[in-house]
Amino acid sequence: MAKFPILSLTQAAADRVHTLVAGAGRPIAGVRVGVKNGGCAGMAYTLEFAEAVGPYDEVIEDKGVTIIVDPKALMFLFGTEMDFKTDKIGSGFTFNNPNQTGSCGCGESVSLTPASETALAEARSER
Repeated sequence: MAKFPILSLTQAAADRVHTLVAGAGRPIAGVRVGVKNGGCAGMAYTLEFAEAVGPYDEVIEDKGVTIIVDPKALMFLFGTEMDFKTDKIGSGFTFNNPNQTGSCGCGESVSLTPASETALAEARSER
């Protein structure tokens, strides 16, 4: 059975996060990635600068970037690859998430099914 990291970044996403953190103008511990309820499909991805790591946060280092994941979001983000894409209309972070079961027409919200606790425990033990 293939093992997945909790969350990984493409080089494009890592490069963009490095640029954003460098321009933040204040000390940043990492970028917090999570999910919240909302949108027509039920959930939306969130990104924000984190000035500190909480006691139960999951900290992931990938390509020189520190990603901080709230423990409530772990089961929804397990195995996700974060990318940064630019096209003719705009640019932004995208998420290739094996737990995603659907999305709304505008792409702002998604339907997510949590990963199993067993799969998450196995991924944590391999690090």
